[in-house]
Amino acid sequence: MLPRSRTMPSRIHHGVVDERHDIRHYLEVEVQPKVSESEAINPQSNYSKCFDDDGRLKRTGNFWTSSSHIITAVIGSGVLSLAWAIAQLGWVAGPAVMVLFAFVNLYTSNLLAQCYRSGDPVTGQRNYTYMDAVKSYLGGRKVMLCGLIQYLNLFGVAIGYTIAASVSMMAIKRSNCFHSSGGKDPCHMSCNGFMITFGIIEILFSQIPDFDQVWWLSIVAAIMSFTYSTVGLGLGIGKVAGNGTFKGSLTGISIGTETHAGPVTSTQKLWRSLQALGAIAFAYSFSVILIEIQDTIRSPPAEYKTMKKATLFSIITTTIFYLLCGCMGYAAFGDLAPGNLLTGFGFYNPYWLLDIANVAIFVHLVGAYQVYCQPLFAFVEKWSARKWPQSNFVTAEYEVPIPFYGVYQLNFFRLVWRTIFVMLTTLIAMLMPFFNDVVGLLGALGFWPLTVFFPIEMYISQKKIGRWTNQWIGLQILSMTCLVITIAAAVGSVAGVVLDLKTYRPFKTSY
Repeated sequence: MLPRSRTMPSRIHHGVVDERHDIRHYLEVEVQPKVSESEAINPQSNYSKCFDDDGRLKRTGNFWTSSSHIITAVIGSGVLSLAWAIAQLGWVAGPAVMVLFAFVNLYTSNLLAQCYRSGDPVTGQRNYTYMDAVKSYLGGRKVMLCGLIQYLNLFGVAIGYTIAASVSMMAIKRSNCFHSSGGKDPCHMSCNGFMITFGIIEILFSQIPDFDQVWWLSIVAAIMSFTYSTVGLGLGIGKVAGNGTFKGSLTGISIGTETHAGPVTSTQKLWRSLQALGAIAFAYSFSVILIEIQDTIRSPPAEYKTMKKATLFSIITTTIFYLLCGCMGYAAFGDLAPGNLLTGFGFYNPYWLLDIANVAIFVHLVGAYQVYCQPLFAFVEKWSARKWPQSNFVTAEYEVPIPFYGVYQLNFFRLVWRTIFVMLTTLIAMLMPFFNDVVGLLGALGFWPLTVFFPIEMYISQKKIGRWTNQWIGLQILSMTCLVITIAAAVGSVAGVVLDLKTYRPFKTSY
């Protein structure tokens, strides 16, 4: 039998409540047992073979599963737009901004990891979600603001991933069409059918009950991300070798350069540069699900120690890949670097290698979609179970035997709500398939509040850092600097969306 879902209250079978676990363990943070002095000295005494110190099923996550979750979340559709982002900023600012964002994310992620437990980072009460942590440390309206930003961001990421996956699926069909026609057929086609296919697949995977049960999907997705990143890097190196020189300039795309939207003006150069900041910010965004990932880690050692190691390993790994893919893509294409790196090689030979890379992107995005959406699923289901605890539709789980799998715990509310969610994200993706501008806008909207502001404010509260001390001033300078970057990137992305809307027709977009 599968482990029961942590988002659900006690099982109900034929109207009989299974009393093995009190419903409050699943729905309330406040009911966690207080740690006594003896347990604080010896935390291991508060553990059992089956349950953790909060009465929930024993967590099984470790350094490798956490790293795979982070890499799956980080190396996503963002890596495909990095060559374009560097093309807007140039050889100097592009790599520098990328490294800067890596350091900012590493630092603030370590601050956030220490806030998983309230009070003592080893024996304090657990915060199961990002929103729980904000409630514990900051409270008030900031909790609602955090929840609104976090879950809107997760919803937006799901839309962005649907667009990215459909573009990769379409690239496979176009490359084969282009190859079979010898380059004579432009092979224009719509991406709507591919979005619907991706949505159907996500409806199936969305029925996985818990975050900790998608670890295998994260590992597969992480392997796929390295696969297509390596292919993109190799093709970039090959194109540079074929060109015999590195393209690009120190300051990025030149004014007057001809693009599909016409020559680049000085104003557009500014907007594109600001939009590139948002794209790079999005390429590193995973703080939005950091607490949820940390809640899957077993202890001892303390969860924050494992999370810090996983974060360091993951960010170093992804930064190296980002620099290699982004820089080699820019060196290969120069000012005309495409918004999606793997659709910019002209669909020439080796077309089969491009097909492999795009299949890897698709498989990776299937997993990444789940990694980002599981926290949102859990939030809605936990709220609904608290709102309607007596409703069998919301809380009851029914055992369904599945051949070659075992017993699946079916919950009708989970089935209906998650299906509607995937259908909605697919529909919106079909309405607004502006890949680069959507990516930039998502990165901008989520970067400052979720990656910088809340982690810093919670850390200040946890460590009781006094106002106007040197550390407080330093943290506030970092926060305000990132706020300015967020506003600038959001403005650039909105300007890009406005330009796209001039030539846009709903459900008629083709490539």
